[in-house]
Amino acid sequence: MQTASGAKLNAGRVALLLLFLGAGWYFWETAALLPLKLLVVMMHESGHALATLLVGGSVEHITLRIDESGACLSSLPPGIFRKIIVFSGGYLGSAVAGAGLLLATFRFRLRRWVLGAACVWLGAMGVIYAGDPFTLAFCLGTAGVLALAAKFLPEGAVDVLNLFLAAFTALYALFDLRDDLWNSSIRSISDAALLAQHTWVPAIAWAALWTLLGVMLLGWAAYVSMHARPTSRFSSLSMPSRRF
Repeated sequence: MQTASGAKLNAGRVALLLLFLGAGWYFWETAALLPLKLLVVMMHESGHALATLLVGGSVEHITLRIDESGACLSSLPPGIFRKIIVFSGGYLGSAVAGAGLLLATFRFRLRRWVLGAACVWLGAMGVIYAGDPFTLAFCLGTAGVLALAAKFLPEGAVDVLNLFLAAFTALYALFDLRDDLWNSSIRSISDAALLAQHTWVPAIAWAALWTLLGVMLLGWAAYVSMHARPTSRFSSLSMPSRRF
């Protein structure tokens, strides 16, 4: 299978992606995955923070908890539209992060830059917005691990790590949306419930909307990323240099 641009499906990437998704699903309840879950929670809260800044508000602080909960305390200008954007920002935050990891690693070949950017993001969020010592320690500690990975891992291992992070991020985003959609006790205290309070649109409708958008975004990013870009016949040629 190939796209209109001639990119062909990379069976190895697809197999590895499916392997990581299956492993994440199977080991979901194990303690070993807790740091990764907290990383995705930070992506979720960062989505709220970014949306807050985009609508002209200010972020007071962000906190993470060992039970995988998180909070972003913000001050917003008045207006229902701004609240809708900010409350929705968390849902799409982790989905956008998963899609971005896939595209940046495999479509744009950024590899180490992906880990470097994640390191800078975590460090900045921790120093600027961490609301307690645990959140600060997690952000700085994880940033340090990613910095070491970007510095010392070979390129192939960086690709595998980025794909694993993307797969797990996507899986967590979908599980998060699944809980809000089908678990009424969780939905009642979720971002969907906040949206329902301010818009009179039922929480389940908001959860369904963001689930649909999240699945579409992640599916598109996976489809594009799993296709290797065709090599141009001119890629191995170099322009002659001139002396002046």
